[in-house]
Amino acid sequence: MYRFFEPGLTLVLILLIFGGCSGTRPNEIGIDPSGLKGCPKSPNCVSSQAKDAQHAIEPFRLKGDPDASWPLIQDEIASMPRWVIVTATDNYIHVECKSLIFRFIDDLELYFNSSKGIISIRSASRIGYSDFGANRRRIELLRRELRAKQVIE
Repeated sequence: MYRFFEPGLTLVLILLIFGGCSGTRPNEIGIDPSGLKGCPKSPNCVSSQAKDAQHAIEPFRLKGDPDASWPLIQDEIASMPRWVIVTATDNYIHVECKSLIFRFIDDLELYFNSSKGIISIRSASRIGYSDFGANRRRIELLRRELRAKQVIE
């Protein structure tokens, strides 16, 4: 009898599915003179600097002293499962967030504008067209955690 999937082929397929979903780090991250870079037209990105409803999300507003709050934000991010801080400066954080099942990597960015007392945020998928709201949920999860710790309003 002919078997459609041989054990070796099955292993290769599993490795491709679970290991090949990370994508490469995009060039569309980081800050420019206007703040965080914009979202693509696809619905798999949200940003507090976006003007359209599909991509727009509220920024974080610091509640206390920025010098004390920024390290608390970094600590909270570092405590999240499958979130890895790639870059952290005195006004910018880049985080790679890995999904539980398929190991998709999304990029989360925070940019602190000290003159306005706000933190601009952006979360975007590296691959695919839709994220089924995963990036928006990620930011709202972080917002709830930071509010609970009295770091943001």
